[in-house]
Amino acid sequence: MDPLTLILVAAFLGFGALVFGIGNIVQGRRMTQAESRLAAFTNGKSPSGTQIADDIVRDGLNSASGLVGKLFGRFKNLPMFFQQAESPLRIEQFILVCAGTAAAGGLLAILARSPAALISVGAICGFACPWIWMWMRRRRRFKKFEGQLSGALELMARALRSGHSLSSGLDVVASEMPAPISVEFRKVHEEQNLGISIDQALKNLLRRMPNMDLQFFVIAVCIQRQCGGDLAEILNKISGLVRERFKILGQVRALTGEGRISGIVLMALPPALFAAVYYLNPEYVMILFEREEGRKMLFATGFLQVLGAICIKKIIDIKV
Repeated sequence: MDPLTLILVAAFLGFGALVFGIGNIVQGRRMTQAESRLAAFTNGKSPSGTQIADDIVRDGLNSASGLVGKLFGRFKNLPMFFQQAESPLRIEQFILVCAGTAAAGGLLAILARSPAALISVGAICGFACPWIWMWMRRRRRFKKFEGQLSGALELMARALRSGHSLSSGLDVVASEMPAPISVEFRKVHEEQNLGISIDQALKNLLRRMPNMDLQFFVIAVCIQRQCGGDLAEILNKISGLVRERFKILGQVRALTGEGRISGIVLMALPPALFAAVYYLNPEYVMILFEREEGRKMLFATGFLQVLGAICIKKIIDIKV
């Protein structure tokens, strides 16, 4: 191995060891702030992992200390991002995973005898993989919640017509509907039982699950509590509106399917061809890295790739 490769390997290993050590220090605390509060309510008994999962995610940054806490202290929405994705990992654990994937990406690039410029690209791609997974998990949970909202509103309307209160309707949804909507409505019901007003609890739900249809529901409940009215009828109308939007959205997705597939192919084809040509004839590809004109071409190609992805996204992203 040449000296540059050894230096890069040592740098990756040193960075991974540093982050791992910081993570062990952070995880070595006996109780987080959320665990301490819950332990006080349970007469000193340590709560189970399922009971404290949401509080751990919400207070992840507050409980993190040292370099990790200072580094991510500016990202105020990061705990909410993890809560929306229902992350199985704590923030500090997720950072360790990102460091490990970054080191793995760089090492794979070194083992593939890639140019020095591609080693950093491999590390960046490895670091981005856990974030992409978390973002896809969050997006999938949002879509599932959106698909369940119409049925939940209809169930609440039936509960109100049968004589139940709004709080009981929320409890019915939390008991009868599957996750994730049951989890979110259970949080609203529990917040109300702890003394938070129903309006504020619903606003907290809207902050956790930003959705246009849910916003209609929250606004309707707030107005009805101030001015009165038949809330069951309002919920039925919102449920019908949600169903119609889903029907139109399905048609739009069917019509724009060709555009989405074309965008995926156009975005994936240049990197795939580059990898194939590099595997078959590395000397031919190295001209792009050894010459100034080649480096400019690479920069222009990356810029045009990003610009093309944005344009395709704008074309196929139709608001309904």
